[in-house]
Amino acid sequence: MKDRYDVVIIGGGHNGLVAAAYLGRAGKSVLVLEALDTLGGATASVRTFPGMDARLSRYSYLVSLLPDQIVGELDLPFTCASRSVSSYTPVSRNGHDTGLFVGRGAATDDETAASFRALTGGDTEWKQWQSFYDDCTRVAEAIAPTLLEPLRSRDEMRSRLDDDALWDSMMERPIGETIEAHFTDDVVQGVVLTDALIGSFTHAHDPSLLGNRCFLYHVVGNGTGEWKVPIGGMGALVEALLSSCLGLGVEVQTSAPVSALRTDGKAAEVELADGRRVSASYVLSNAAPKVLSRLLGDDPVADATVEGCQLKINMLLRKLPRLKSGADPIQAFAGTFHIDESAMQLQTAYDAAAAGILPDILPGEVYCHTLTDPSILGDDLRRSGHQTLTLFGLHAPAALFDADHDTMRSVALARSLAGLNAYLVDPIEECLAIDVNGQPCVEVKSPLDLEHSVNLPRGNIFHRPLRWPFAVSDDQVGRWGVETDHANVFICGAGAIRGGAVSGIPGHNAAKAVLEREGRVQPPT
Repeated sequence: MKDRYDVVIIGGGHNGLVAAAYLGRAGKSVLVLEALDTLGGATASVRTFPGMDARLSRYSYLVSLLPDQIVGELDLPFTCASRSVSSYTPVSRNGHDTGLFVGRGAATDDETAASFRALTGGDTEWKQWQSFYDDCTRVAEAIAPTLLEPLRSRDEMRSRLDDDALWDSMMERPIGETIEAHFTDDVVQGVVLTDALIGSFTHAHDPSLLGNRCFLYHVVGNGTGEWKVPIGGMGALVEALLSSCLGLGVEVQTSAPVSALRTDGKAAEVELADGRRVSASYVLSNAAPKVLSRLLGDDPVADATVEGCQLKINMLLRKLPRLKSGADPIQAFAGTFHIDESAMQLQTAYDAAAAGILPDILPGEVYCHTLTDPSILGDDLRRSGHQTLTLFGLHAPAALFDADHDTMRSVALARSLAGLNAYLVDPIEECLAIDVNGQPCVEVKSPLDLEHSVNLPRGNIFHRPLRWPFAVSDDQVGRWGVETDHANVFICGAGAIRGGAVSGIPGHNAAKAVLEREGRVQPPT
């Protein structure tokens, strides 16, 4: 490590590495400092279970917002695959087990239409589904091309969409009103609503419109909103980015936590926990804004303490379980498998959690990586039919785990698995693989676990509430959405405007902000 660099980046997650690669390509000297002993942060892949050759995407798991442009410009050997199924939702009604199947692509429309008809008794909900997601595609096509550009004004974005009624339904009224205007079936409403809730503790009619912002980020990726499987696991993205960075002369140090950051707006000094110091013209922070404020000695930003609200349960199975509905498990688990996520169930769980009570029925959704990409398994596990499952649980805010973390985490795990088991012939516990220590291959991560392991304050996977992907004030127009109160310090992580999820967008935009200050990038007129 030298004494001085053009740019020091705090945090070696995927966004920090994206920024480093762009700056390295521009000829800048760059140092990346990572507190942990491995890179990737929440995008790392890990062999979670002792003796089992399975590299799980332990925290983040699907890709939608990562622009193809970034992958192409950085020449990354990283690909994603489409899932053969969009979703399956098991349903128990009137003592009868059935389910809602949603295929992917026009070739599955007949099967999807039949599934809607069997559940709802007619074709109205399916036609409304098609119309609603046609609208979402139009929104995505308007917003996605702007995410790697300086921020546009709200009025300009509204003009790009060129549909005032659609704009109002997505940006001006609680998302629940829009969903209820399109759909009448409780299950269908809930399946749509989940994209407004994942990672955000909110509800359908939240007047702050947090749900609307969360929904947007789930449906705009690359102009399609499709969520894809990272081939080789999420760690493959980190490996590709690291290779690119090292090839460009970027220096990377792990086990290098930062203890302080000082700046006068023109030059900065970064102090490491071991007492070493390094100076730079610019500093990019891939850490949460609350962490950055602490390093700078500033007052924390107003929205930096909003807590995370999700459970992450990782499993390795000997086999997929059979379903009470009779659906083929390979088809049912190939997409997103919704558990107790009807609109009513989501609201009931939210009300309980908001009152400080862990919901009796925890809504969640399950994803099977290996049905699309078995490469994360070793040869022996693949041949023997093993599969991975990830359960992402909603409405489990960090505060519920404060008093007795271990007990509440165990209770949350038990309730989540019980919710899944309600729809299975084979209890999931009987399908779990056993590791070399004789333990079942299942782990659960609470928001507090995320805070401890990857330094996400209160386990908030978005670092703070998601913001609109456009300027909401005149002073933001033309900026990159990564600026801080310090002229030479930028946010390159999920806490930036247009941050959140696995996207690389804030990393790209922070690099562009630096190059613009250096006169290397001209903002569009």
